[in-house]
Amino acid sequence: MFVLALRSVRRRPGRFLATLLSAFLGAAVVMMFHSLHDTAGQDGVDPVSSETLGTAAGVVGGYGTLLVFFAVASTLTVNVRQRAAELELLRCSGATPAQIGRMVVGEAVVVALVGAASATGPAMLGGRALLGMFQDGGQVARPVEYSFGPIALTSGMGITLLASAGAAFLAVRRVARHSRERAGAKRFLAYAALVTGAAGAGATFLFSATDEALMAPPAYGAILLSVGFALLSPRLLRGVLTRLPLSGASGWLAVRNLRARADHLAGILVSLILFTAVSTATLTMQAVESDAVKASGLVKSVDAKNLETLNLTVVGIIAVFVCVMLVNSLYAATTYRSREFGQQRLAGATPGQVLGVVGAEGVILTVTGVFFGTVAALAGVVPFAVVRTDAVLPDRFLGVWLAMVAVSAAVTLGTGLGTARRVLRTPAVGAVAPAA
Repeated sequence: MFVLALRSVRRRPGRFLATLLSAFLGAAVVMMFHSLHDTAGQDGVDPVSSETLGTAAGVVGGYGTLLVFFAVASTLTVNVRQRAAELELLRCSGATPAQIGRMVVGEAVVVALVGAASATGPAMLGGRALLGMFQDGGQVARPVEYSFGPIALTSGMGITLLASAGAAFLAVRRVARHSRERAGAKRFLAYAALVTGAAGAGATFLFSATDEALMAPPAYGAILLSVGFALLSPRLLRGVLTRLPLSGASGWLAVRNLRARADHLAGILVSLILFTAVSTATLTMQAVESDAVKASGLVKSVDAKNLETLNLTVVGIIAVFVCVMLVNSLYAATTYRSREFGQQRLAGATPGQVLGVVGAEGVILTVTGVFFGTVAALAGVVPFAVVRTDAVLPDRFLGVWLAMVAVSAAVTLGTGLGTARRVLRTPAVGAVAPAA
């Protein structure tokens, strides 16, 4: 089955480009930050520099591991769903579910190997730039030299391969067995994340304004709340759709399509919710903290500088991954609708009307994701602002929130409409005709 997987990747490499990009970025981020462990482990590195490098590698490397899994999983899930007919044909030809699973996992491993190997060079450059950033900020001593060693290589390769294989196994298992997700277990995890996140945000009031760990409870609370909303994204989307007062052909058709594809669009909503919540909450709280320190006339300690660097770096990584996940998922999902668009045009719809439907769908998805992401962000920002500055809502919130909404809308609408416009270049008759 591994040989068959290798042949499949060679024969149709285009279908694996999204997965390859996710694996490449994931491996680059993991190796880039874990190389700081190699750097910190060298002889002659002072304790302060070693602690700074180790903390950055551990915290951001952990986030990177989760993001690799989610990014690869989102692209592989779309890929496997679009190949349902092909996989069903293999079953009818005598292939067992186990054989199909091994083939798809083998494909994912091949693609992950190529992506991880290609990411080695960029990871070295990124790791060197990170070290320079820490040295410029006075957090790492100037004599410390960069090292890219076995920790970076083994962690990057191992995490990327394991994440790709695990995501492929979970994705193909649903299709091969024709089974639905265990809604009860997923709902339990979602509610547990929501309760834990709310408790974490509420724990902020147990700290004083000068505690170094003040930002941790609201930040983790916002993250857990966004995870809970993300797990409930299909139900949340259906709830929003039942209350939308849209009129007109484009609005009615957009709502109808979204209701039918709510489960398949969960990956897009997950990305939007997580991006809005984590980026808005982290950037706002960091801005509030920096303003408070500046107003007090104090100088930031090394630990405070480390925290600020980590916060901004984590947000940057999340932003990149979310954009990649959104672009990959939207591109694959919209391209897959070529036949649907052709049928609509043969029924009398103009290309402009089809684009209107796609645009309405994008607006609904963006508004839904941004709304629940904002709720999660506010649950962290408000307690932090009250304890740190006695203000319920900081002045910085609106500017940060508008910037994050602009990014979400630009990526979602830009990718959806751009891909739909490209798909519509195919004549309607050719789009409806079965593939040879």
